Amino acid sequence: MDALPPPAALTRTTCPYCGVGCGVLAAPDGRVVGDPEHPANRGRLCSKGTALGETLDLPGRLLHPEVRGKRASWDAALDAVAEGLRRAQSELGRDGVALYVSGQLLTEDYYAANKLAKGFLGTGNIDSNSRLCMASAVAAHRRAFGEDVVPGVYEDLEEADLVVLVGSNLAWCHPVLFQRIAQARALRPSLRLVIIDPRRTPSVEGADLHLAIRPGSDVALFNALLAHLDAGGHADAAFVEAHTRGLDRALAAARADAANAAERTGLDPADLDAFLDLFAGTPRVVTLWSQGINQSETGTDGANAIINAHLLTGRIGKPGAGPFSVTGQPNAMGGREVGALANILAGHLDWAVPGEAEIVRAHWNAPNLAAGPGLKAVELFQAVSAGRVGALWVMATNPAVSLPDGEAAREALARAPFLVVSDCMANTDTMAHAHVRLPALGWAEKSGTVTNSERVISRQRGFLRAPGEARPDWWIVAGVAARLGWGADFAWDGPAAIFREHAALTGLGNRGRRAFDISGLAGMTDADYEAMAPTRWPVPAAGPAPARFFADGAFPAGRARFVAVSQADQPADDGRLTLLTGRLRDQWHTMTRTGGVPRLMAHAPEPVLAVHPADAAGIEDGALARITGHGGAGAVLRLRHDTGQRRGTAFAPMHWTAQAAPAARVNGTVPPVFDPVSGQPALKSARVALSAFSPAWHGFLLARRDLGPGIADWAAVALAGEGLWRHELAGKEAPAEAFARLLALLPAEGADWARLEDPSAGLHRGVLLREGRAEAVLFVGPHHRLPARDWLAAVLAGDGAAPLGALLAGRAADGPPPSPTLCVCHGISQAAVRGAVRGGACSVAAVGEATRAGTGCGSCRPEIAALLAAEMAPA
Repeated sequence: MDALPPPAALTRTTCPYCGVGCGVLAAPDGRVVGDPEHPANRGRLCSKGTALGETLDLPGRLLHPEVRGKRASWDAALDAVAEGLRRAQSELGRDGVALYVSGQLLTEDYYAANKLAKGFLGTGNIDSNSRLCMASAVAAHRRAFGEDVVPGVYEDLEEADLVVLVGSNLAWCHPVLFQRIAQARALRPSLRLVIIDPRRTPSVEGADLHLAIRPGSDVALFNALLAHLDAGGHADAAFVEAHTRGLDRALAAARADAANAAERTGLDPADLDAFLDLFAGTPRVVTLWSQGINQSETGTDGANAIINAHLLTGRIGKPGAGPFSVTGQPNAMGGREVGALANILAGHLDWAVPGEAEIVRAHWNAPNLAAGPGLKAVELFQAVSAGRVGALWVMATNPAVSLPDGEAAREALARAPFLVVSDCMANTDTMAHAHVRLPALGWAEKSGTVTNSERVISRQRGFLRAPGEARPDWWIVAGVAARLGWGADFAWDGPAAIFREHAALTGLGNRGRRAFDISGLAGMTDADYEAMAPTRWPVPAAGPAPARFFADGAFPAGRARFVAVSQADQPADDGRLTLLTGRLRDQWHTMTRTGGVPRLMAHAPEPVLAVHPADAAGIEDGALARITGHGGAGAVLRLRHDTGQRRGTAFAPMHWTAQAAPAARVNGTVPPVFDPVSGQPALKSARVALSAFSPAWHGFLLARRDLGPGIADWAAVALAGEGLWRHELAGKEAPAEAFARLLALLPAEGADWARLEDPSAGLHRGVLLREGRAEAVLFVGPHHRLPARDWLAAVLAGDGAAPLGALLAGRAADGPPPSPTLCVCHGISQAAVRGAVRGGACSVAAVGEATRAGTGCGSCRPEIAALLAAEMAPA
C-alpha cells in the first residue's frame, strides 16, 4: 500500500462492524488503516476492518426516495411517511405504529427515533435488532446490579490470570479482542484460557481447556461452579455481606443442579472438575460471554449464573476480574443508552421507577409519552402479521433474514399495510416489501457517536460526500416529526445538538443513583464535539468518575442481587440435531457490505452446514444436504464433516439472503421461541432433521456478470474476483438440459463456447472464449465432485489467458492442485501454508515469515495453528 497522507489529512473515525469499536484512520481516497491511538484496538483491525476501503463504492446504493416503487422528492416521501403513521394511529390507536431500528445506527439517530416513538407518537413499540444480540445480558445486568452496566474494560482481558470465553468464538466474531488476549498470553504464558462452547471453533486453538458443553446447559455448569466455590471456602464473605443479597436462595438452586452437573452438561467429569478447580484457584478471572449465552431460551438465567460466581468471590470491578458481556454490533450499547429497546426509557430511566417517566416527559416536552413498554422484536412482527400494527418503519436492518421463524417474518413484512424502510442499500430482502424507501447515509458519510462493549464513546466522522440524495437517519426522523406537528421539538442543526440533549438527560434526577451519567458532556460546543476523543462513561457533571464499577460495591440497586436460577430440562433426544447459527470470520450480518468484497468471500464462498461425521446420516462430505425444522421449513447447504462439532449439533452461518442463496436461509427453520425475561430469540436451539438433497445435476458457473440465484433450483452466488461472479448450482432437470439452458444465458456474440461433453455420463464442460481468452466457464455433472473453483476464478479474474485443456480440466497442467484461501489479507491458500510447514516452518510466526499468512489482521492465525498441529502430528 502507498503511504498514507499526513495525519492532518486523515479522518479519525470508528469501524462499523462488531462491538469492539475499533478506531480507524481514513484517507480522502478511501484507504483505511487502524488508529494506533484508539484504546480499543491500538492500530489493529480484523479482516473486515482492513477491507473497509473496498466497501465504499459498492453498487446497489439507494440514492433517491421512492414511494410505491416510483422515485419521489424528499418532501413527497416524508409527507407519505407522516400520513401513513397518522392513518395507522387513527385506525388502531397509539400502538398501531412501530419502529424497528438497529445497532448500525449512530447514537444520535437512535435517540431521535426513540424520542419520536415513545415521546411523541406515544408508543413503546420501538425495538432494536440488538434484541437479537444482547437483550439477555441487559436483563441480567438489571436483575443483578439494578442497572444495565458492564463493569469490565478491555484491559481486564490482558490483566487477568484466567480468561473464560463462554459461547463466544472471539477469534472470528471479535478478532481484535482475541488478538489482544493472544498477545498477552505470549508475553505472560501463565495467563490461562478456557473455552466453553459446543463447537471446537478457531478460538479453541491454543486454549488450555475446551469444554464442549451440551447446548443450553450453561446454567447447570455455572450453578455447579457457584456450589463448588461456596463448598471450597472461596467466597469473599466480607464483600457478600456488605454489598449483596439473595445468596441463600441462589445457593440452594445451585446445589440442586450441581448434584448431576456432568450429566446435565454432557461434560467429562474430569474436565468439569478441572474447570471448577481452575476458576476457584485463580483470583483474577474474567468470564466473557456472547451469543452462545444470550441467544437462548434461558439466556438471562445463564448470564446471571455467570454473574453469581463473580459476586460470590468478589471478582468484579477489579483489574483482571469480572463478568464481561461483549456486544455484537458497533452501537448496540448506544441503543441501550438512549432507550431504543421496547422495555426501557432513554438515559437508563425506567417506567417502573417512580418519577423517572416524568423526567423524560419534561425533558422532551412530550405530553404524549408512552405509558409503558412496547412489543419486543418477535412479538412486534407477530402483531404486524395479525393486523394490530398498521405502520412499521424499519431502519438500517434486514429482519426478513435475521429474525427467527423467517418465513413468518417475511409474511409479516409483505402483509404490513404500510412499510417504510430507511437503508443505504436498494435491494435487501426487507426492502423488497417497502411502500416507502428512504436513502440513508452509509458508514463513511455519517457523523455521530457509537459506544463499544467497554462503554467507550467514540466519534464516527464522515469522510465521503453523501451520494445522490442520501440523508442522515436523524434528519429523516426530524423531517417526519415536523410534518406531524412537532418540528420545534426536533429542530436540531446537527448531531452535536442531539448529543447535548441526550447527555443532559442522563444527569437529570440522577444524584449518583444511575451509573450511566454523561451529563459532564452536555455543555460541549460543536467544536468540542467534533474534536471529541474516545471517552468512557460515566462522565458526571460533578464528582469523580470511576474507572471500573462495583469493586467497592456502590451498585445502582444499593446491593447486588444473587439471582436464583435453575437449569431447564433439556429436550429428549429424538434423533434430530440442535442447530447452532452464527457468524463467519470475514462476513457481516446479511453481507450487504462484506459480500461485495471478493477477498472477503474467498474464505467461505457458499453456505455450509457443519456436522460431526457420525451425525452425517451417510451423506458424503461436500454433498448438498437439507435441514428441516420449525413448521417444516427447510434450508439446503453444502455439508462439511467436522470432527470439532459436538455430536448431536450442526452449525450454519446466518448471513445468506434471498439475494445470494434463497434456499440456504437458515432462520426459517428456527421457531419463534424467546427468553421470557429478555425477549431475546433462541437462535441456537432449533431442532432440525438432516437428510440428503439429491438433485439430478450439480454445477458451477464463473461469469463476468451476476446472473442471480434464480437460474437453478438451488443456487448460491458470490463475488469471486473483480467483476467475476461464482454461481454454485444444482437442479432437477437432466444434466444435458441444464447445460444447454445455462449456456444460453450467456450469449456468445463475438465469442465461442468450447465444450467437452460426455452425455452418457452426464458430464458437460464449457469455456466461453473471446479472442482466445476465457470469459466464462460452466461445469455440470451428475454429482458434487467437480474441480475446485479457485484456479479457474484466478484465471478469469486476471486476463483469462490459459491453455484450453487446463481450463476444461479445471486446473493448471503443471501446477499444484487448487486450494481454498486461508489468509484473505494476503491471498494465501491452505496449500501454501501446508507447504511452508512441510518446508520447516514450525510455528505460526514462522509460517508468517515464509508466506505472509497471519501477518495482516491476524484473524486467520488460529486456523494456521490448527493446520500446523495437523501437519506436525504423528502419522
